[in-house]
Amino acid sequence: MPPYALPRRHFLAASALACGPLMSAAAVPAGPDPPAQPLKLKKAVKFHMIRERLSVLDKFKLLKDVGFQGTEIHVRSKVDVSEAVKAVEKTGVRVHGFLNSSLPDLKYAIDQAKALGATSVLVVAGRVDRDHPYDVVYRQQQARLRKALPYAEKQGIRLLVENVWNNFLLSPLEMARFVDELESPAVGVYFDVGNVVRLGWPQHWIRILGKRIGKLDIKEYSRTIQKNEGLFKGFGVELGEGDCDWPEVRRALHDIGYTSGWATAEVQGGDRKRLADISRRMDRILSDPPHTSDTASPAERNSQ
Repeated sequence: MPPYALPRRHFLAASALACGPLMSAAAVPAGPDPPAQPLKLKKAVKFHMIRERLSVLDKFKLLKDVGFQGTEIHVRSKVDVSEAVKAVEKTGVRVHGFLNSSLPDLKYAIDQAKALGATSVLVVAGRVDRDHPYDVVYRQQQARLRKALPYAEKQGIRLLVENVWNNFLLSPLEMARFVDELESPAVGVYFDVGNVVRLGWPQHWIRILGKRIGKLDIKEYSRTIQKNEGLFKGFGVELGEGDCDWPEVRRALHDIGYTSGWATAEVQGGDRKRLADISRRMDRILSDPPHTSDTASPAERNSQ
């Protein structure tokens, strides 16, 4: 039995005790100060963010050199699994997840994750638009996941649903319900911090989703740039320089006990210098107390 796999009756009982009715899932209190134990999140980047022409092994070595402990491989990256496994063995940099996006074949994704030594598959749960009604997508995506979950449980791989801009699962309460109704410890949430800043506050989502959060995507968003330049332009801001309140995010992560999981950057990639800068910025925004560095925003520098 995989290490996370409680017998179903115990899982349901534990869920009921931990969460109660859905509305009470939002009642995780915000503590006045973070606990003394600092966050020790494991840093990663998406493998396709490495933009240097290097062998698979040398890309893993680069990640280790600039301070990353892991990476995630996208289904479309076409990375040779045997090369990746050898690179993991030689560098200690783990492939912690497999990115399947919205592709329908979850069994293939689970098998790839297992072969790479990963623990999760990132899943985008459908899309709502004019021709795909919300209630229909909800039922179809739950059915898709429900079909794959027994196999995921057997392989010890979690299916983590990401909050993305797909007009679906638009609130943390709904996402919590969507996951809970699947009644499996092998399903959870891949929480993207930056994706909710446009219309909400990440710390609210974190406290509501609680233990459902399996992993984090780290990116930034600027409401000011969105207003002045356009919707997707809001993502064009460096980590620590947008409207994500990172001290509150850290406090919320403490509140739910997410202190040592994976945090993966999903931003514009580049060469060694660029990846080193991303690593430093992640140190700064995710550390308790935060690292001081030249990545401080103008407002922060003026207040120091």
